[in-house]
Amino acid sequence: AAVPDAGVSPPAAASQQPVTVQVVGEKLEETLPSELGRYGTRIDTITGEQVRNAGQPDVARSLELLAPGLYVSPKNGPFDYIDVSLQGSRTEDILWLLDGVRLNNRLYGGTTPLDTFPSSIVEKLQIVEGPEALFYGTQAIAGAVNIQTRGFSSVPDGALSMGADTLGGRHLDGYYRTALGAHRFVAYASGDESDGYQAFRSQDYQPSATDRKRGYEVLTLGAKYSYDFSPDLRFTALYQHTDARLDYAKPFLVATAYNAREEEIVTGKVEYSPSRAIQLFAKGYYHLWNSGYTDFQNTLSAGGDVSGPLKVVDNGDFWGFHDVGANAIARLSAPWFDSFVGYDLQSYAGNDAVLVITRKSEVVNALFGEVRTPENLQAVRLSAGARYSVPSEGPAAAVWNVTGQANVTDFLFARGMVGTAFRLPTAEELFSNDPMDERGDANLKPEQSFNVNLSVGGNAGPLGMPGLKWETIGFLRDVTDLISASGFDSTTMQSLFENIPGTVHVLGGTVVVEGQTVPAWSGSASYTYASAEQTGDLQIDRVPRHLAKAWVDWHPADLPLGAMVVGRYAGDAYQTFGATDREKIPGHFVMDLSARVFLDGAKHHRIALSLTNVFDATYASSLGKGVTDVGGSDYTYWNLGAPRTLAARYMVRF
Repeated sequence: AAVPDAGVSPPAAASQQPVTVQVVGEKLEETLPSELGRYGTRIDTITGEQVRNAGQPDVARSLELLAPGLYVSPKNGPFDYIDVSLQGSRTEDILWLLDGVRLNNRLYGGTTPLDTFPSSIVEKLQIVEGPEALFYGTQAIAGAVNIQTRGFSSVPDGALSMGADTLGGRHLDGYYRTALGAHRFVAYASGDESDGYQAFRSQDYQPSATDRKRGYEVLTLGAKYSYDFSPDLRFTALYQHTDARLDYAKPFLVATAYNAREEEIVTGKVEYSPSRAIQLFAKGYYHLWNSGYTDFQNTLSAGGDVSGPLKVVDNGDFWGFHDVGANAIARLSAPWFDSFVGYDLQSYAGNDAVLVITRKSEVVNALFGEVRTPENLQAVRLSAGARYSVPSEGPAAAVWNVTGQANVTDFLFARGMVGTAFRLPTAEELFSNDPMDERGDANLKPEQSFNVNLSVGGNAGPLGMPGLKWETIGFLRDVTDLISASGFDSTTMQSLFENIPGTVHVLGGTVVVEGQTVPAWSGSASYTYASAEQTGDLQIDRVPRHLAKAWVDWHPADLPLGAMVVGRYAGDAYQTFGATDREKIPGHFVMDLSARVFLDGAKHHRIALSLTNVFDATYASSLGKGVTDVGGSDYTYWNLGAPRTLAARYMVRF
């Protein structure tokens, strides 16, 4: 049966491509998500062209608009921390990758790495749903998101882009890629900065907060190199550098507060494929993530007035980590089966002078393997695999999964996966020792999960629309051995991290319809219901039960223009601040528009406009607790999502 890979977003219309570029074929690691999709894992792919058509400055906002079933809530606009949920997951249950290199913060599970990734570097975004610990290891409990940067090309290709927005934002980016014989090169750069916007409601500000706009500065530089020693042997390398200054907004006391970030990602890969029967892959990577936190606060008089010198709470205080690893995979194919055998090494260390995490390192060794039915079996494909990870701190973790896909007809398929996954304790949970706050435990067990994903889908071929795909997905997840700072040492007056009884129980489903009905129109619509409860019938914090998204892109072949409209709705969520303080984050609906015009017949010159939050909705992305200047009482404030923003960009391709 010739059912196309379901769950893959429709490609950008060829009519909108200014030039024809032949991107060099991907090797084993790059094709792994697509292969998982043929054996029962749901994969959503968002193309770089779709990302640019949506007109958002960073990867997080692009995913918020375009990724079906993925809840993304930036704290205060672009280039900020986010809350994220995939199939009802917690933020710490998702693994983030850049060209297959893990990005997750090794210090804190809930601090996502997306606050410094611009959308301009994207070749495509891949969302891999379900337990993905087999190949990817810790933290892929609910799935993984891979940011694939600009790919190699066999012909010269490049572009420059510049723009601005009504929040004082400025943008400049460019890339160039070419080939010289067996050598291939890619270079890219992106610069974003903004004066920002008022990050809280006016009534949430105390007079002591004199810094009232949350801005950012982000510079990203990247280079990639590939060399084919022969048709069977390829070497590739990546280097990406980021410098950033990211305001940390608070509505009380703050005169200035920000993180100064430096990040380096280096990777080298070798793949040898002498035949279809054998493929060998090896990778080494280095990830450095260093931040200095600065927090200058205003001094208050007895009457609550701002007076006197600034109070230096933190002045470039260091927090960061480095992550070094190696990965090797052998793929062996026979007429009756395919198999993978792999080894994974992760070594990381980090510390935090602000929250006092002792500088220690952890090493994790892992073996994994998978057996599959041959890929040329079209009707039914099955796979089964297992992974065994041994950390230097705490006990080992073993996981397994079984996946399958049955192509019932040319228009109908069924697929599913059953398996387990794990999350190793973070450096905070293992090594923190803040005398005023918390203490870690080096003997913590990993969190464990049991997962089931089942779905039925197909395309609308019987209705004459084979390009329109649909899928109904059901998911179940139980997470146990939960790690929480719920213990207490009365001698030192510290909270203690421990494995606590109980289960995060997730049950829900997603319906997705996406594709292209007629040549000039493509789009996607999805609805997700996710019940995610830890105790009783209470939904876990900052995860809405209801999420709906839809986007439509118009790309006529006979006109030099195009447009996109995006709508998204997130239902009510909740946030807990204490045993008796649970507060609602009201649901919200936001619409975004974008349009593009090509100025020449060859479509080398393009002007793009975007209008974010068309109706200027005021909504809370999350909640926080502040302290009043007078009286010192606690109060709840809203972190505000981005207001209505008009942005314009000009791009020239060459």
